[in-house]
Amino acid sequence: MGGQPMFILAEGTQRTHGQDAQSSNIRAGKAVAEAVRTTLGPRGMDKMLVSDSGDVVITNDGATILEKMDIEHPAAQMIVEVASTQEDEVGDGTTTASVLAGQLLAKAEDLLEDDVHPTTIVEGYHEASQLALEAIENVTLSDELDDELLEQVAESSMTGKGTGDIEADALAKTVVQAVRQVQTDEKVERDNITVRTQTGAGASATELVEGVISEEEPVHDSMPKSVEDADVAVLDLDLDLRESNIDAEYNVTDVNQLTAALDAEEGELRGYADALKDAGVDVAFVTGDIEDRVASFLAKHGILAFESVSDDEAKRIARATGARTVGSVKDLESSDLGFAETVRVKKYGRDDELTFVEGGANAETVTVFARGGTEHVADELERALNDAIDVVTAALDKGGVVPGAGATEIAIADHIRAGAASIEGRKQLAVEAFADAVDVLPRTLAENTGMDPIDALVDLRNRHEEEGIAGLISEGQTGRVGDPIEAGILDPAAVKREAIESATEAATMIVRIDDVIASN
Repeated sequence: MGGQPMFILAEGTQRTHGQDAQSSNIRAGKAVAEAVRTTLGPRGMDKMLVSDSGDVVITNDGATILEKMDIEHPAAQMIVEVASTQEDEVGDGTTTASVLAGQLLAKAEDLLEDDVHPTTIVEGYHEASQLALEAIENVTLSDELDDELLEQVAESSMTGKGTGDIEADALAKTVVQAVRQVQTDEKVERDNITVRTQTGAGASATELVEGVISEEEPVHDSMPKSVEDADVAVLDLDLDLRESNIDAEYNVTDVNQLTAALDAEEGELRGYADALKDAGVDVAFVTGDIEDRVASFLAKHGILAFESVSDDEAKRIARATGARTVGSVKDLESSDLGFAETVRVKKYGRDDELTFVEGGANAETVTVFARGGTEHVADELERALNDAIDVVTAALDKGGVVPGAGATEIAIADHIRAGAASIEGRKQLAVEAFADAVDVLPRTLAENTGMDPIDALVDLRNRHEEEGIAGLISEGQTGRVGDPIEAGILDPAAVKREAIESATEAATMIVRIDDVIASN
């Protein structure tokens, strides 16, 4: 080749390889994890996220924070995916998973500087993760998951998420009632629980509605605002004049022809209302439009009707009432109708109206009606309630509960260190580094609680050695080392397992990268 360089990449392509690539990726991952670290635990702080358009989100939910951040670095985006996966799979523990992934990267960076090969680190981390899963199984409580335990799980999830300590207790009861309502012999039908928020009251005004809440308003002011023992129709059509499929012109030569045309038009519109009345419909939810004259006819028949109902909302209403979605009023029969004990329209504030469909034929469909003093509070409360519902569901469907407050993490780190003694070679260093990374979680809890993190970690380890369980119990402006089970601080085992697995996978994938090729 005559000593001439060969270019195989397109002009403008940027390439980072070797130690520089590893350092860049690890720094990016650590930076993202550090961004959410201070939100961990019941005393974690909130983040205010402001978009380019001025929209403001205030939250300490790890998945929400990372989702709203404008992150471009590909390695950092992998930490965001950790939080996203955690949220999708178990609904909580997103901050824990993100912080753990960041700490695994930080410990890997130290090992790389000590000339430990990336493959050795990856193998050690995978062995350590298996030891961690064993530790989780060892501390999983064998108690039957009664309502009291599930309420503790829900309250532990919500504490520190804008619900307030007093409200968290009452909200936890509401969450467990909702989950029990949709629980079958096989599993919890999570999709049958909806959280709906409304500003104008405190979180203590939150209630469980056995049915569906819709934001749709009646199409006519003269329609009834409340219907008892309602037969409900769900219609996927427009209650409007039919349109011709061809372009046509009609020549009207006298007034009688015009009158006949208008009468035919009105007859068609009246026919819709008459068909619903004849079928015994008391309340109609229509996905399409309802022409004004049809709305007037329906009002005269005493039928409560709603238009432009979304497909998802129509499905929820059909599921709650037992109605069958129908695409033509001609095909509507009494067997297609659902039933609700009450359909009522209630006004909130000056302009907002909500429709409550309660006591349906299939009453396992429920809605948690959450109240918040402001829009930001209501949004954060909605996130907290959804997380609580998810963790209670995970506890019931995916394998029990474990002590919270950092106790499980202390048990994991101790079990990994004990197992590391039997591992030979440099891989042992990676296993021990994994345990050190897990230790950062209770240290962060202690720091956010106002305790000295080093002293707290020492006390936790000593208490764990003596009694087999130790966690950080928040009290007032600080905390103490105690028994989290006695304090009612419990987490689903599935949340811990998912955090270990997803954080390990992300960290090992990043550590193995030694070449980054970016095209412009």
